[in-house]
Amino acid sequence: MTLVGHLDRRGSRTPSGVPWLDEPGRDDVLVRLSRAVGLPAPLPDIHGLALRVRSEEHPADLLLASTGWGRLGRFALTFGRDPRSRPLTSLLPYRTAAGAVVLGARSSESGDHELFWAPYAGDWRAFATLTLTGEPAADQQLSFDPVLHQVPGLEQYPAVVRLREPSYRRARKSRGQESSAR
Repeated sequence: MTLVGHLDRRGSRTPSGVPWLDEPGRDDVLVRLSRAVGLPAPLPDIHGLALRVRSEEHPADLLLASTGWGRLGRFALTFGRDPRSRPLTSLLPYRTAAGAVVLGARSSESGDHELFWAPYAGDWRAFATLTLTGEPAADQQLSFDPVLHQVPGLEQYPAVVRLREPSYRRARKSRGQESSAR
């Protein structure tokens, strides 16, 4: 189910060179929490969080999956029973003016998610809090596409686009959309 929420960006104490990470702001978002493999509920699964920053001119999508949190573990998928028990990361790095960064999220005691960014193998830096309202989104068929809908300043490396684009192209085609990555 896709839910309505908001992202309160407080900015980052250490600049990343990406305004969306560095500057305070508030974004309306749509969020889908998922079980990636689709195993039945008591079995462990890879958990996912898809986030769409709503914008009339340029929607932006982020996909996070359950991983480890350490310098190497952030690049390895992990299975778990409870989606709140595992951190989530972008798994693959983004290219920025300041170098490679990875995005991550952790559930808080309140049920919100704290969002972080880290240099490729560096320490995590908090920049935002994601709060879900519990309200279902009007469009439950929303398709998240981080290849076409990138956050300004977070560019996907060409190798990442080559890896992701074929599956997203097939998904777009199945929905009658023919556009491809830039």
